[in-house]
Amino acid sequence: MPSTSGLPLSNTLRLASASPRRRDLLASIGVEVEVCPVDIDETPHPGEQAVDYVARLARTKATVGQRAGLAQPGAASEDRVTLGSDTAVVRDGQILGKPADAAEGYAMLRSLSGRDHQVMTAVAVTGPAGLLEVTVVTDVTMRMIEDAEIHAYWRSGEPQDKAGGYAIQGLAAVFVERIAGSHSAVVGLPLFETAALLRQQGMALWCGALP
Repeated sequence: MPSTSGLPLSNTLRLASASPRRRDLLASIGVEVEVCPVDIDETPHPGEQAVDYVARLARTKATVGQRAGLAQPGAASEDRVTLGSDTAVVRDGQILGKPADAAEGYAMLRSLSGRDHQVMTAVAVTGPAGLLEVTVVTDVTMRMIEDAEIHAYWRSGEPQDKAGGYAIQGLAAVFVERIAGSHSAVVGLPLFETAALLRQQGMALWCGALP
């Protein structure tokens, strides 16, 4: 079956990330991945806006991941589809990274309690159609969270490697009052928008495999 882009369908995506969440999200739409994590400097540039920051990191991961794949023995052509992505939790324009310790984790969740924040996820995909990208911004509203809940949540171990100090797909779901936008983008990858980019690159999704 031809792709909607007119490009031949490809079956395996090179994922420039070690995130199990992104791998699982891609699997949910029928995309097989070859994990090819990259090591890049994720320090924000002086004065860089959060939306520009996540887009830059996604582009860098995709292009570095593509080059790394080509350097491997028996590598496929440069048209091999490679995806890079980055997610940032943003409060009042400030990027909240992964908490370094319990004190920082507490401070992050306390600052999000009872108010709105944004989760920005950028996706960049390299392949035969060139470099394609999209950034999705989702508004998240947290209910008021008690101190005892924050401390108990930290002890669960879940927030320790999560941007913003929480995981909406995990125990922290009980803290989220509502969202406006893409739930999967908050988890780590906006599936609707990602699927559109992959189709443009000739990737086969589950629906492309139907007779």
